[in-house]
Amino acid sequence: MSDHFSGPRAIAGPAGDICDLYAFPSPERPGHLVLVMTVLPRAGPSAWFSDAIGCRFRLRPATVAGAGPAAAFAVGAEELVFDCTFDAPRSSDSGAAPVQQGRCTPPGGAPLAFRVHDQQGAGAEGLRVFAGLRSDPFFLDLPALQVTVRGGRLAFKEVGSNSLAGFNVLSVVVEADCAPLLRDGRGPLFAVVAETVVAGKLPIRLERVGRPEVKNVILAWKDYDPVNRDLELRDLYGLEDAFHLGKDYLGAYWARLNANLAVFDRLDGQTDWPLDGPGAHPLTELLLADHLVVDVSKPYAGDSFLEIERAMLQGRPHATCGGRSPNDDVMDTLYTLLVNAGGGPRIGDGVDRATAPATGAFPYLAPPNPPPPAAEHREAS
Repeated sequence: MSDHFSGPRAIAGPAGDICDLYAFPSPERPGHLVLVMTVLPRAGPSAWFSDAIGCRFRLRPATVAGAGPAAAFAVGAEELVFDCTFDAPRSSDSGAAPVQQGRCTPPGGAPLAFRVHDQQGAGAEGLRVFAGLRSDPFFLDLPALQVTVRGGRLAFKEVGSNSLAGFNVLSVVVEADCAPLLRDGRGPLFAVVAETVVAGKLPIRLERVGRPEVKNVILAWKDYDPVNRDLELRDLYGLEDAFHLGKDYLGAYWARLNANLAVFDRLDGQTDWPLDGPGAHPLTELLLADHLVVDVSKPYAGDSFLEIERAMLQGRPHATCGGRSPNDDVMDTLYTLLVNAGGGPRIGDGVDRATAPATGAFPYLAPPNPPPPAAEHREAS
């Protein structure tokens, strides 16, 4: 489910479990970039951010380094970081509801203080921040995906069932003026990664996310991997620096992606991504460079996930901002790329929207869904 529950480590520590990353030009304020990270799958109505965990967005300038079969990005060494940290929730002597404060530190700027669950968020020159409980914007039919992969053929229904219906998540939304990002000739392409890190002077990485479903769809299946069939790779992969994969497990990631990407290619009974002599899949290297790439010079587009990558593979200039927006049906786009290389009909899982679609105004994600009746009864008792 995108990056929800993405391995034993994430399941054991849900406060640091990143659910999704979104990066898109603001539809409300042109010239601004929106970064969204959601954490804590199935967050309850009393959920708070952990004061021991920070939420970090890392951006690096990127350029197109290759097209066609050699499609690849070149990512620069300069890094722009937005760090969000949180205090422990505090209760007042009057018995009012607890309050949690946080801070967002932009690259080269002063920290902006905000209050968690404040619907208006906080703003300063060129920066707006929101943090709080929102409706989970992700959607997919997970059982249909499992039947499809295990059966070796497409088994999606015309009308599917959203496996995340009614879910809520804790969300961090940062909207930043693009002008400072573009100084000194940077951009307009940026590679974006979300991380949860241990708060404090030793910010150990807990998890990182770039593109959706690299872990839970592409890396998760062990059965088809001829080299590492007993190895759970998602936790190891989530600890890696997205911009500098370590050499220790690189061979394991390659073997898993080569095997599983070939499985997806065969689901329609055709081979659209032939492997090379050593058995490498054409998408493996591109997907291992696991970050969202967004073009901040282009306007907001609601259906632009992987458009920059697809343009590179087709040897043409990209036409949209790329990145990923909350209402984008990324699963249909991903299935279509993996199964027929985008050369056949669009492959849909029958789920086209979240429980509550995102809006075009800050903080973009919809308000939280009401708790189910059973949860309401437990809280009242």
